Amino acid sequence: MSMPILGKNLRYLSAGAAMAVFFALSGPSFAVTPADTLVEGFAIDDIISLDPGEAFELSTAEVTGNSYSLLVRLDLDDTTQVKDDIADSWTVSDDGLTYTFKLKPDLKFASGNPITADDVVFSVERLIKMDKSPAFLFGQFGLTGDNVTEKVKAVDPLTVSFTVDKSYATSFVLNVLTSTAGAVLDKKLVKEHAKAVTPSDEYKWDTDFGNDWLKTNSAGSGPFKVITWKANEAVVLERNDQYFGEPAKMKRVIYRHMKESAGQRLALENGDIDVARNLEPGDFEAATANPDLDTISAPKGTVYYISLNQKNPNLSKPEVIEAFKYLVDYDAIGATLIKGIGEIHQSFLPKGQLGSIDDKPYTFDVAKAKDLLAKAGLADGFTVSMDTRNTQPVTGIAENFQQTLAQAGVKLEIIPGDGKQTLTKYRARQHDMYIGQWGSDYFDPNSNAETFTANPDNSDEGKVKTLAWRNAWDPKDLDAETKAALLEKDSAKRAAMYQDLQRKVLESGPFVVIYQQIEVAAYSSKLKGFRLGPSYDTNLVAPISKE
Repeated sequence: MSMPILGKNLRYLSAGAAMAVFFALSGPSFAVTPADTLVEGFAIDDIISLDPGEAFELSTAEVTGNSYSLLVRLDLDDTTQVKDDIADSWTVSDDGLTYTFKLKPDLKFASGNPITADDVVFSVERLIKMDKSPAFLFGQFGLTGDNVTEKVKAVDPLTVSFTVDKSYATSFVLNVLTSTAGAVLDKKLVKEHAKAVTPSDEYKWDTDFGNDWLKTNSAGSGPFKVITWKANEAVVLERNDQYFGEPAKMKRVIYRHMKESAGQRLALENGDIDVARNLEPGDFEAATANPDLDTISAPKGTVYYISLNQKNPNLSKPEVIEAFKYLVDYDAIGATLIKGIGEIHQSFLPKGQLGSIDDKPYTFDVAKAKDLLAKAGLADGFTVSMDTRNTQPVTGIAENFQQTLAQAGVKLEIIPGDGKQTLTKYRARQHDMYIGQWGSDYFDPNSNAETFTANPDNSDEGKVKTLAWRNAWDPKDLDAETKAALLEKDSAKRAAMYQDLQRKVLESGPFVVIYQQIEVAAYSSKLKGFRLGPSYDTNLVAPISKE
């Protein structure tokens, strides 16, 4: 990586800051990172946009979680609760339909503009009207482009009224607000960078709501602000001195794109980075044995799965779906490819969430799979392709699956690509099969239940682009059950409903869930306060310091 690539953006930094960024990004010849800068080696090739109203990728969630504030935030010390962020307090009406939030006074965005109720209202309005991937999270409350200005209002400069369409479980509503889609944006700054748009039948607004600008910039009030993002190279954050909470310990954070586990470990050992984030089992074990390094692991609300596009006539056969679930060598994958970084898990809800189950009905059984394929009229097998992000352990699992499918006569073509390439194709429903990960957007069982079962419009023009939609699966009965679970206020009864949903998806859904992620990281022993949260947007870097 050379200086000219980031030069345009770095000119906005002070000379010392620019030198520090260049110093950290310039390759493996240095033996120490700057004292005021945290440098993380991280595979960030999935980042497509930094706009919280558009971005839906795991790496972006971490950037957003550190650069934007929310009304309420997940309590990391008790994930069954939410706590205040810019909201000082909140109440719910007796009918369960109206949530009223009182904002903390005298707060500012990174720009210096004051944070008001108008900013909160604008943030929800642009999310819904832009109608990009994250919009469905708030759309669950019945919000549309036509009614959002009536449902979300500024009562006064520090009071927001938020009206939902049904009396949902209160925890569900509050947990959705903790998602990155709930980021509060600087209305004045965003409108200054908005572009005029000619309305059409598909998009009836006359503005892009600053979307083009926010793809590479930020307009938040979190402990950091984005200085630059260069695809597949780096994201640079700088401390936000206007932040209303405890100031970030480090002046700067750099996420340096490093795809290979071995390269991350070597860079960490050499002092070129402070944290290695994508270590494979062998490199993690080596880091654990190094006295100059510390390691950490934490269960993540993220599951890895293989999905089968139901547009493919072979993959839509129930017997084929079931056969493929018997053609995963779960034991071998668990003992080698994900050792220490994952745990075999076959249901869509990760452990730790309300209603999660640990059923494992499928084992590697070639004979049973062959019998099922024969019943489907495919005794001689067939050829199919799978889009695969070229990073580990995804590639290793894909190659292992390729070998086990071959034992049943199925020829798998692996189509490699970076995160952006594979996600873009997947989201357009242009794949046969896809192997990837799904991280909960908020810490509530509906986050996963909704995406794995809901598909209100299965046409290619469908607006609610859940995982069910992406794979052209249309389980109307399960969709109804998912919606019913949202209205159940008794936690035990609600948990039972999600347990039933998981077992039904296990049986018939076109998803082969393989494991739940255990996120690991190795880091310099000079760091203090390093912690991994239950989701990517809760990997908070503000508390981290260096000795």
